[in-house]
Amino acid sequence: MSTTLDRPGARPPADAPGPARSRRILPSPVSGQELVLIGVIAVLWVVLAFATPAFFTAGSLQPLLVATAPVALIGIGMTIIIITGGIDVSVGGAIMVCSVITAKLLVDSGLSLVPAVLVSMVVGALLGLVNGLLIAYGRVHAIIITFGTANLFQWLGLTVFGSRTVNGIPQTFDVFGRGVAGRTFGLPHAFLITVVIAAAAWWYLRHTAGGRHFYAIGGDAHAARLAGVRVQRRVLLAYVITGVLVGLGSCFVIAQGTSTLDQTVGSGKELAVIAAVVIGGTSIMGGRGSVLGTLLGALLVQTVTSGVTQLGWNSQLSDLFVGIFIIVAVGADLIRERARRAK
Repeated sequence: MSTTLDRPGARPPADAPGPARSRRILPSPVSGQELVLIGVIAVLWVVLAFATPAFFTAGSLQPLLVATAPVALIGIGMTIIIITGGIDVSVGGAIMVCSVITAKLLVDSGLSLVPAVLVSMVVGALLGLVNGLLIAYGRVHAIIITFGTANLFQWLGLTVFGSRTVNGIPQTFDVFGRGVAGRTFGLPHAFLITVVIAAAAWWYLRHTAGGRHFYAIGGDAHAARLAGVRVQRRVLLAYVITGVLVGLGSCFVIAQGTSTLDQTVGSGKELAVIAAVVIGGTSIMGGRGSVLGTLLGALLVQTVTSGVTQLGWNSQLSDLFVGIFIIVAVGADLIRERARRAK
């Protein structure tokens, strides 16, 4: 999972792996794992429809999609990071910081929708920039840096909270999912926005040189550098993009709640995001991944959580099932990696 940021050297030989090689390792439009995920989700939905008839009602599916949106959205950025061979375990703390700052501004300053969203995204971008600079230019492993910044962000968020909840949050973000104003054709706007951004990210990663550079870095950062890829800038960009998506996702999180924001906001979200990315087929080793798989992975994780709740089972069972899915996904990835190296 490490990202080696070596100094530039001589020009690479003709057969050196790099951006050209990354074209050959890009996933097909719909991979086998994504088809499996679609099948698993379909089976779960059918089973839940029989077990609890209310599952297929708008009152059940709409909240499910609203809850899926922030995990899938932030997962898009996490996918890019893991493709480069990194990871970010600080997104939960970053969600707390973005959410509490934005919520306080909504209450104290009466910000309208667009400025509030922009503020949240700028705050997220700054937090992502901190991670990116330390990882890309500090040459320290991503998990060490982001574990440290996760605690830093949590401290910052708790300081802004001031040991009090944020009360009286206006309905500014209802457009993202709550009520009739938050839906188009029955689909929550938060989920529709996530799908649009996922489609744009899918196109960018597959069909632009910049997107292919992320795959090249994850495949072999040293070879990518020799091939002319600006590795440090690309790694920095990956964390800034994730920060921006954390900021937007925080607006979705605020929209899910009531008029009160407490200090548990963002708690555990980093695990849900990483789970969605890994279950979606992105290789934890770097070099392979798909935002479509991440979207499906987030939908699967939330379906399990929602299903366990509607069936009246112990909520801890959702963690068990998601953990099993993660182990199966990582195991399948390791088997594919060994088979590829054996060729």
